[in-house]
Amino acid sequence: MVLLGALVNGVAIIIGTMLGKLLERIPESMKNTVMNGIGLAIVVLGVQMGLKSGNFLIVILSLVIGAVAGEWINIEDRFTRAGNWLERRVGAGGQGSISLGFVTASLVFVVGAMAILGALDSGIKGDHQILYTKAIMDGFISIILTSTLGVGVLFSAVPVVLYEGIIALLATQITRFVPEALLNDCIAEMTAAGGIMIMAIGLNLLGITRIKVANLLPGILVAVLLVVLVHGFQLN
Repeated sequence: MVLLGALVNGVAIIIGTMLGKLLERIPESMKNTVMNGIGLAIVVLGVQMGLKSGNFLIVILSLVIGAVAGEWINIEDRFTRAGNWLERRVGAGGQGSISLGFVTASLVFVVGAMAILGALDSGIKGDHQILYTKAIMDGFISIILTSTLGVGVLFSAVPVVLYEGIIALLATQITRFVPEALLNDCIAEMTAAGGIMIMAIGLNLLGITRIKVANLLPGILVAVLLVVLVHGFQLN
């Protein structure tokens, strides 16, 4: 089943959120320390991913063009409004903001190499091991995020399943049209651009910055388009 990995990932986030709700009584100082630890780990992960680029100029252009497109579409505001809508429908559910939990968790779980590579493996090879591994990681992360940011983390399972599921479905046909070398280059630059966004998420969690990471998301698609253009010029 092509979508099995994505569905398992979504279920893991839901289970992690439920377990995180049981930890709401953790002292505030402990929550802050744990959140700082997560933020630092996410920054390091982002740096590692950012260094995967084979042509950093593509990454820079991707982020710049993606930021312009994201600000024009105002993705961050749309995410926030979706979170606020959920908050009005289900209530704050105790501590934390549903909007903040939904937006932060969605970005942490969606932006990253494992989501892309895992979904591609699910679609191309029928191998869900990467997404299973990601599901375990996301489950533990959702426990901590829920204990600090609230039940809004639960709703991030929806964009995660949709994002990974769509990539997996498209990947069932992608090898028929995309050469392996081009696909590998696209993944490398998408990973690097995504890594910088992951690092920005970590900095936001640490309270160092207030970067609108969601507005950078189009940069991942721009990275693919730029890689395709570069390959096109090299072939001519």
